[in-house]
Amino acid sequence: MATFQIYLASASPRRRELLRQIGITFCLLQVVVDETALPGENPHDYVVRLARAKAQTGWQTLNPGQRHPVLGADTVVVVEGAILGKPRDRADGLAMLARLSGREHQVLTAVALATSVQVTVKVQESRVRFRELSPDECSAYWETGEPGDKAGGYGIQGRAATFITELRGSYSGVMGLPLFETAELLREFGLHLF
Repeated sequence: MATFQIYLASASPRRRELLRQIGITFCLLQVVVDETALPGENPHDYVVRLARAKAQTGWQTLNPGQRHPVLGADTVVVVEGAILGKPRDRADGLAMLARLSGREHQVLTAVALATSVQVTVKVQESRVRFRELSPDECSAYWETGEPGDKAGGYGIQGRAATFITELRGSYSGVMGLPLFETAELLREFGLHLF
């Protein structure tokens, strides 16, 4: 008998932490999905496509007859319609922080659950406002190593929390896995938390 409820098609330690927080047991799957945006693709469609692709790719790696759903997720930061993914390097990370400084941005996180018969996706949208950041603060934050692997070049659960003056939406969604939407999705697939 299996000791887990779902497969998680994600390398994100934050998603693992959030699933543990709500008592979901999981087994990790390594998936590789091309995260290049399609020409003219809007941020909502992009994040939905990637979450769905991660869940489906994960499902396709399983042996036939597997009964556990596969969860995939993707998060993007959006400023004036432009997607800010993970920074390519220090210069890109500093440019992202400068772009977020003193303004509001959108964070979209899509979560998808796949089985042999269906893939269902839910999307959570949050609005986050940063205070004005000095170039020295941006540089010092980059040097912590924290922003390098995160959409938009910052982590709300870390030191960047000191930059945020307002959050409208889901804290866990900005972290990378909206727990309300995830729980709703799991319930639709017959997995109840309580």
